[in-house]
Amino acid sequence: MTLIAIYCTLIFLYSLVSKRLERTVITAPILFTAAGGVALLLIPELRGRDYNFKLLLQVAEIGLVLLLFTDASKTDLAILKSIRALPLRLLSTGMLLTIVLGTLAAMGVFPNLTLWEAGILGAILAPTDAGLGQIIVSSPRVPMRIRQALNVEAGLNDGLSVPFMLFFIALAESGAAGQKGVLGRFIMEQLGYGALIGIGIGLAGGLLLGLAHRKQSIAEALQKLGVIALPLLCILASEAAGASMFIAAFIAGLAVQVGFKEAGRHSVEFAEDWGQMFNLAVFFLFGLLAARAWTQFTPAALLYAALSLTAVRMLPVRLALAGTGLSRTTVLFMGWFGPRGLASIVLGLVYLEQELHNPGEATIRIAVMATVLLSIFAHGLSAMPGINLYAAKIAALPPAAPEHQGI
Repeated sequence: MTLIAIYCTLIFLYSLVSKRLERTVITAPILFTAAGGVALLLIPELRGRDYNFKLLLQVAEIGLVLLLFTDASKTDLAILKSIRALPLRLLSTGMLLTIVLGTLAAMGVFPNLTLWEAGILGAILAPTDAGLGQIIVSSPRVPMRIRQALNVEAGLNDGLSVPFMLFFIALAESGAAGQKGVLGRFIMEQLGYGALIGIGIGLAGGLLLGLAHRKQSIAEALQKLGVIALPLLCILASEAAGASMFIAAFIAGLAVQVGFKEAGRHSVEFAEDWGQMFNLAVFFLFGLLAARAWTQFTPAALLYAALSLTAVRMLPVRLALAGTGLSRTTVLFMGWFGPRGLASIVLGLVYLEQELHNPGEATIRIAVMATVLLSIFAHGLSAMPGINLYAAKIAALPPAAPEHQGI
């Protein structure tokens, strides 16, 4: 109750000054993460409580499920049809290389990690966060093509990273248990069942919503609730079947468009309100837990965090964008603004929930926390200055430059 009271008070106070804060470098994730850390310092009884982990996991899972469904439902798949599309390059070559490079970096920085544990860490930290990069993708000073590419990438790579993480978890579990068939069973339950649940709920829900819309039997105000009920049903069905709720929600968001084209608009309307409440709650609780684990942030964890946000992200982006004709400034800008946030927090919690008790579990937990914490502040504080510097650099580019062309 104490945490809820603090969070609700913070939400109210933030709403009072939110417009003024938009013109500063203090982003909402920075504010709520810092508030969580301060709360731990000022209220001694919050220290050492085990239930904080479960609370964070539950809130974060709901937040990511809603985010995955929303991002998928509003995604225009036509954007990805061209092999020259920037989002496709970032989501294919860029993401795969990010996972590989993140795995190699983890093995180099943390010699105690096995190959599969390093792969888990690389997959957890591969997705970028659209929320942390909101300033970038909404700024009119950034060319539309660049904004759209970063937004589509952040919207889809969290869902695409889930199968890789589950794959490495299955391999780690198989090795730890010494049992044959664990990998196949895990993939079938988590990925296969999750995809089937997503397709079933998405198609059925979309067709029914579309029919009700055409028959004018559904009130306009309740269409939003009807759409948002679908990812919540994915959570319940996945829990019952032992499947991945994230895969189910992501697939459902894509499938719902078949029967109801307006699904994306209604899900976005909900996400901008209640979804924001869930997401900020995650950052608040994350700040509290990060403050509690502050003494465990080793030099190796901080080094990996720095590598994850720089070389592990920037080199794959550079290779993925080769041949596009984009300027070095643009490539550097897109490489730097790949923040790690909500998706990495949730995927890290999902890994810990498996309770594999692998030797590298503590290392993975601290590395993820250090990377996300560094990203929240580094990307948040550099967003406004970065936009100003980038806008000044590309102002000299000719109108025919790739930055000013379609996506």
